[in-house]
Amino acid sequence: MLTKLTSFQNIGLNSVRVTVEVGAVRGGEEPKFYIVGLGDTAVQESKRRVHMALRSSGFKLASGRTITVNLAPANLRKSGPRYDLPIALGLLIINGQVRIEPKKLETMAFLGELALDGSLRHISGVLPAAIACRDEGIETIVVPTANGAEAALIPGVTVIAVDNLKELIEILQGERAPSAIAPPASSARRNDTLIDFSDVRGQEHCKRALEIAAAGGHNVLMSGAPGSGKTLLAKAFRGILPPLTQEESIEVSQVYSIANLLTSDSPLIQSRPFRTVHHTASGVSIVGGGQVPGPGEISLAHRGVLFLDEFAEFPTQVLEVLRQPLEDRTITITRANGSVTFPADFIMIAAMNPPKYNSASAHKIQRRISQPLLDRIDLTIDVQPVAIADLQKKPDTQAQSSASILARVVCARKRQQDRFAHLSISTNKEMSVKEIDSLCSLDNASQHILKMAVDRMGLSARGYHRTIKVARTIADLADREDIAQEHVAEALQYRQNITDER
Repeated sequence: MLTKLTSFQNIGLNSVRVTVEVGAVRGGEEPKFYIVGLGDTAVQESKRRVHMALRSSGFKLASGRTITVNLAPANLRKSGPRYDLPIALGLLIINGQVRIEPKKLETMAFLGELALDGSLRHISGVLPAAIACRDEGIETIVVPTANGAEAALIPGVTVIAVDNLKELIEILQGERAPSAIAPPASSARRNDTLIDFSDVRGQEHCKRALEIAAAGGHNVLMSGAPGSGKTLLAKAFRGILPPLTQEESIEVSQVYSIANLLTSDSPLIQSRPFRTVHHTASGVSIVGGGQVPGPGEISLAHRGVLFLDEFAEFPTQVLEVLRQPLEDRTITITRANGSVTFPADFIMIAAMNPPKYNSASAHKIQRRISQPLLDRIDLTIDVQPVAIADLQKKPDTQAQSSASILARVVCARKRQQDRFAHLSISTNKEMSVKEIDSLCSLDNASQHILKMAVDRMGLSARGYHRTIKVARTIADLADREDIAQEHVAEALQYRQNITDER
């Protein structure tokens, strides 16, 4: 006898359909159990989990049969415990202990890890699987209760969330109705736990630069003495970023679902991520990887902020892996058995202590931080220590609060969305050279300033185009349609060198 059920395997941010074929033939006194189809250790261990879960749930495998489970397609590597549930259900069907119409099974997908007592545990990657169900016309997805709210985020798919195997059997046989899935609780107000810019005394030029970065999605490097406020400014930066759209929330939540970082009570990421990376982090932890490639910090920071403190202390090989995702806004991880691509569209904020002129630290920075990497940083800020008078001054909450800055940022982003309505981009940082030429026309005075900057500052072609992108953002903040000479001049102020020798 043979039965077929549908499940899914995650590959990068996508899910691929897997057909779980369960068959049995008579032969021998003791039941034999085989799982084929390139399953990893967790898949192979499913045999023992399923066997014990069935016994704990009051079911028993028939003796004298050889059971074979095939996970098709056979050339696709399978990983994780998500196949426990369809395997267990398939065994009950071929044993005649559960009767379900084959046509009904064709419209359903099953994912879940079984505990030894028959209960179902939370698994990763349910959100991409629910999206795949919708795209492939599968009407119903069965998941653990802990994943129910996550799967229910996708309209057009019926979700059955169950606590244990016995409950699922009763639902499939019409003995009980599925439990209602509670909608996820709304997230707390965005700025309740964030540092407000009005609490950061002084540093007006830094606030201005961060406002530009938030408006255009530009990368930032802050160089300043310890205690000058670099970390405080970086943490306050998140509060001036526009809220995520529904589409962006789903996209970010997919990454967190793959990484198994979504919780049952908060299955939807509704605020922009802020990921802080220590300088001892490895390249794999930053870009992602592993035997089964998973997302790293740059993907977990997708649509948000990646904060690298002590930037000059990162090893060169770690910093260099950032070059490609900063340019392409994606990261492709290649292994012997294939490659996967994760999104990595983030704003990088880096902070470091300034080196002394012609010192050993200056030479170390020049060795560690390559010019191609610096070219991908749009704004470099010199963060000076705050004067005592500024520390004692009462903040101007109206002009420099996070709320007032955010309002200006949102207006600038709206101008960009209107400008790029016919394109597949949404912020100035995403413009290609072709789009810069067509959408960022410069007058003669602005072109002259840029030519002088190329000669005097040694700007590369990438630096030249990134300066124009920043100028375009400054013009958007000023609600100007054309880029003026003063916008280009301000943009060039932020392309200063991190050492006097550069």
